[in-house]
Amino acid sequence: LWSRPDSLRGVVYINARPMGIIVNWRRGVRRGGRAGEFGLAFVATLALSVGVIAAEPAPRFEFTRMVAHWHQYNDPQYLPFLREARPDVVQLGFYGGHFWSLAHTKAYAEYPAHFPVQGLEACGRWFAERNRLIHEIDARVIGHFNVEFLVGDPRDKKTGKAPTGFFRFYEELWDEKTLGPRPVKDPLDFLERGLDGKPISQKGYGIGGMREYWACLRNPGWQKVLKAWVRHGIRQGLDGFIANYFYRHNCLCQHCQSGFRKYLAERFSGEQLGELGIADVATHRFSEIVSWHDPAKSTPLRREMLRWSQISNKRVFDEVFHKYGRSLKPDLITAQWNHLGNFSQISGDERCLLPGELWGRDETYLWYSTGSAAFFTDLKKRFLGEGTLQARYIRGAFDDKPFTLGKYESTRIRVAISELAANGGAPMGFYTRFTDPAARREIARYYRFIGKHDPLFRGNRSHAEYVLLFPRKAVHQGHVEPIEAFRRLGQKLLDEHVLFDILPDDLAAARPKRLAGYRKVFRVEEESAGAVMVDGDASRFQAPYTVRVSASRPAAGGGELDLHLVNYNRTEPPRGGDGKPSAGGGIKDEKPIAAESVKVDLLLPEGLDVGRVEVLVPEWDGPVMPAFSRSGRRVKFVVPGFPVYCVVRVLPKTSP
Repeated sequence: LWSRPDSLRGVVYINARPMGIIVNWRRGVRRGGRAGEFGLAFVATLALSVGVIAAEPAPRFEFTRMVAHWHQYNDPQYLPFLREARPDVVQLGFYGGHFWSLAHTKAYAEYPAHFPVQGLEACGRWFAERNRLIHEIDARVIGHFNVEFLVGDPRDKKTGKAPTGFFRFYEELWDEKTLGPRPVKDPLDFLERGLDGKPISQKGYGIGGMREYWACLRNPGWQKVLKAWVRHGIRQGLDGFIANYFYRHNCLCQHCQSGFRKYLAERFSGEQLGELGIADVATHRFSEIVSWHDPAKSTPLRREMLRWSQISNKRVFDEVFHKYGRSLKPDLITAQWNHLGNFSQISGDERCLLPGELWGRDETYLWYSTGSAAFFTDLKKRFLGEGTLQARYIRGAFDDKPFTLGKYESTRIRVAISELAANGGAPMGFYTRFTDPAARREIARYYRFIGKHDPLFRGNRSHAEYVLLFPRKAVHQGHVEPIEAFRRLGQKLLDEHVLFDILPDDLAAARPKRLAGYRKVFRVEEESAGAVMVDGDASRFQAPYTVRVSASRPAAGGGELDLHLVNYNRTEPPRGGDGKPSAGGGIKDEKPIAAESVKVDLLLPEGLDVGRVEVLVPEWDGPVMPAFSRSGRRVKFVVPGFPVYCVVRVLPKTSP
């Protein structure tokens, strides 16, 4: 049952069970207030009328393997590759601004969308059929949805030049039977505007020789366009959307001016606004409303601009994909394609100033790009080209729900998969060359390994002895200096093989019970140049710095504890002429150097009476069972050498 009043955001599921009826109430955009009261009252009334015996939250969608491709998804070997690799999720195809800007143009096959056929109707049919075939492989299909980046040239009323790209689609090709009525007559009404009142544009990509514009997400008319595109994508058989190009620029349109004024009036008193240089917020006209900006040039008002930009973006995302999209498809999978790099803040990260209660709320999974920060190694400098800290930060902030990292890694295929699997993420094959037989073989091998041992990975929870707090409160105050201390401290914890989680400090302050189970809380203000100070009872691992260690507990419980070891050691490609490390030219340059045996002295969780230890490696035919010794709450054993990834199952005596 789906309720549509504006005051209510949620889904009520009634599941028939042999014992009776279970009612699940899942909140959506709003929490508390009228929406929550109405929802609880509704469930209570329904319970009285039909005899509900229990209540439980709606299950969240868990997955462990995904692939994502922007091109070559029409290759004849693509579907056979999917059948071989068996991913849970296939992120493929375009359903937002790219599709409606480019599919009908001569640039249809160019970057970024690489459409397989030309024409809106023809390409739409192709995607619908591709979605159907992927469903036959028992995988979910997620469509890329560009929410605002438009390619094309508007109609020139002075010269009579015809519109191109998006503007031609909107004026001449919009099909009202498919998309409903046009929200406005002139597509220029949708666009972000600069200080001079003109649309903001550029010619950075040069796709088909056309310019690029951005629609303003705060524009109600544009939100209607997005909803029409969401409806069309769902009808084509999509299971969900990942929103990309999810930015706000220095737009000064009427919607941004009024929206930011309203935000400030609700957040600050008149005296506080005066301190920000605003005498009368109701009439103030801003000469800038920036989003990302240089932290060195930040001010309290600029940070409020960035904070409002990210909050208003999130509200539009919820309105379009959660409220509206899930009214059409209650189990709609949602995600945003965001960027983190090496923890770039204020000048990067689409959520850097987003309040903790909104961070990832109601989203199914997270995608964060590490950009150019992590797709090469420099082992002499102990640089492993890893995303381990980023993965643990996302995992802690997102409560162990699925996430992935976009690493632009086409060389170290096995490391990229292992790194995510070891830290609770969903390995993905973005920019991995499935047309390369060697790359395809390793993707399939590692994905089948994860699938074979699915109970160890799907929905597992991190097991850690310590926690490192990410200084998000400092970032919200405009201080990015603690980020460097966080990186150094995190690096030391990794190098010394400490089992640790990462949690944003604002989330930790709001939920202090989250810290109760850790032996110690590391804070960046305690960071120093020396070794990390951990107590003598902590787990200890004798391993080279090129090995990373983490631990998890299976979702099904049963007492099992699993260790994950990832080996980054390799023969590096020759450096370039500038002396800089090379990213390599594909899997032929991955060349892992097997890790030596790792000595483990593990502190066991309460109640785990070890029955056996199993070592699993994707390249091995079966498990190896090393000898172990037990003393009190400690168990010792040696993990044999392994090429890239190793999972160690510490099993209780009751395990079969």
